[in-house]
Amino acid sequence: MQFSLRKNIFNHKDICYFSFFNNSDIFFMINVYSDDHQSTLKYLKDTEVNLHNVLIMAENFNIRDSNWDPSYSFHLIHSNFLFEVANSFNLKLSSPIQQVPTCYFDNENNANLVIDLFLLWLNSIEVNNHIVFPELWYPSNHTLLTANISISEEFI
Repeated sequence: MQFSLRKNIFNHKDICYFSFFNNSDIFFMINVYSDDHQSTLKYLKDTEVNLHNVLIMAENFNIRDSNWDPSYSFHLIHSNFLFEVANSFNLKLSSPIQQVPTCYFDNENNANLVIDLFLLWLNSIEVNNHIVFPELWYPSNHTLLTANISISEEFI
């Protein structure tokens, strides 16, 4: 297996992707930061990118929504944009193994919330959920999110 880090498919400073080859197939993992104006999400929605085999798109989408945060009672239009982008890459929203916030604040005026998300390849039996580690958020205010990707050993 061969890994590479590139920045030439997306022309946006807040999108980083990793590609790797497995036999003759290439797979992608996309890391996204979308600000509170959703500029990255709007870029992804409006940009024609013909990528197949995206396994994971994850990180800070800065969208609170009742679809993934039980403590929030509203559904926002940005969530619809996110689902359009996810559908274009054949991804679905992953449910964490435990439902906890992904962003924590030190002051009492801000509620802890879920804004870091994992979107996973629809047809994957190897990658079907993720884990949130709420105890691992220092020095950032965002928790560590992980997913295991099983890679079968092959003898060539």
